[in-house]
Amino acid sequence: MTPEESIGQRSSRTSFAALQRLRRPALAAAANAAPAEEHCELCARRLTPEHRHMLEMATRKIVCACDACTLTFVPVVEGRFKVIPRDARALPDFQMSDADWENFALPINLAFFFHHSPNEKMVALYPSPAGATESLLPMTAWETLVRQNPLLRELQADVEALLVNRANEARECFIAPIDKCFELVGLIRLHWKGFSGGEEVWREIEKFFSGLKESAR
Repeated sequence: MTPEESIGQRSSRTSFAALQRLRRPALAAAANAAPAEEHCELCARRLTPEHRHMLEMATRKIVCACDACTLTFVPVVEGRFKVIPRDARALPDFQMSDADWENFALPINLAFFFHHSPNEKMVALYPSPAGATESLLPMTAWETLVRQNPLLRELQADVEALLVNRANEARECFIAPIDKCFELVGLIRLHWKGFSGGEEVWREIEKFFSGLKESAR
């Protein structure tokens, strides 16, 4: 890994590898095969399908963890790992006009925004066929959004993001765990075909956000 690689490239590479592992039980079940057992990446204990994830700060890698290891790291401040929240929150009253969105100058209408502690800055990433791509975040645009939506000040650094879906006619915003954001990146990378992505990838994106809305608080 070279120093020139962006946050998005590093995050996408390590997170996508983790998400590939997370997808294996579902893929095996779909093929009528026995799913491979998953184990805690810290203590090797066997995991249930609904296990927790943590973010390794130095590598930006998402790791699978058992409840015992997760509880060990919950009170740790400035530690090696940060525990990723379980739940997403739907934001039906989020204030963002078309002009507000255009001020971010993003090439697509899907993106997520989070505070990157090592660089002490907000980061904007958007999914692409190559993975998560970092976009220069105009701070005046972000500050305007925060003034309009003070709850953004409560985002947990590194592990929680503002996830925005404005694809097609959608106007959806969520506070989402960072692993869910990279799950979306992984889905797009896996299913994208040709220049426009193809029908399959858009079905997967719609399915992802339908599931997120159903599970969100």
